[in-house]
Amino acid sequence: MAIEFTKYHGLGNDFILIDNRSSYLPVLTPEQAIQLCDRHFGIGADGVIFALPGENGTDYTMRIFNSDGSEPEMCGNGIRCLAGFLADLEGQSRNKDSYRIHTLGGVMTPQLLSDGLVKVDMGLPRLLAGEIPTTLASVEEKVISQPLEVAGKTWDVTCVSMGNPHCITFVEDVAAIELESIGPKFEHHPAFPQRINTEFIQVVRPDYLKMRVWERGAGITLACGTGACASLVAGVLTGKCDRTATVELPGGPLQIEWSEIDQRVYMTGPAERVFTGKL
Repeated sequence: MAIEFTKYHGLGNDFILIDNRSSYLPVLTPEQAIQLCDRHFGIGADGVIFALPGENGTDYTMRIFNSDGSEPEMCGNGIRCLAGFLADLEGQSRNKDSYRIHTLGGVMTPQLLSDGLVKVDMGLPRLLAGEIPTTLASVEEKVISQPLEVAGKTWDVTCVSMGNPHCITFVEDVAAIELESIGPKFEHHPAFPQRINTEFIQVVRPDYLKMRVWERGAGITLACGTGACASLVAGVLTGKCDRTATVELPGGPLQIEWSEIDQRVYMTGPAERVFTGKL
């Protein structure tokens, strides 16, 4: 049976979106996702996202397979793309501008704005070592500006979970980081039992950060929404940035806010449809 798909990207972080609303299980296997994500022999993407029926009172459920077949808890750019995809699926029958989406990282609420951007309530950041998880501190302690030795160098790192794990380190020049060689060493470091997403952050101004990212299961990507959120939180915790800032990624900017009122993190950015097709 032919399976229709739509290709979306959020600042160059690209995904294959599949209407999976007729089943609670993804219609493709992780092995098939690997083949589809191949940029030479497949469609090409950082991951495959499935729109499944909602659970526990939510509108929909999001499942995602990375380009290596692994399944992350959540994806910030991906959930913006999913919101745009759902709006396309619902068409004229759509009667609201926001969705409650069940993910393995918790319930997320993306809102379609009038300017075409998508604002997502990403929830509360999780800061305890046991929540991330990492062995850099005891399970009830936070990991803020802790030393971590990677590839013979000691890095000053802060760890945050946005439903998925992140290790953030602040550097003088993100362009000078040899991401292809250092990224895998962070991802597979024994201090991170479930592997880790790693963000390298340059503080240009307290309200403007530059970021490069190595994503767990995907490698170098042009953008990472949860990573941008985690990086702003880390910047606030270490006194390096404001609670609202622009995070400039290789694919473009995201607006991130860690609200002082409700302590939730909000991410605003684009979701662009590229093309549709059939498998």
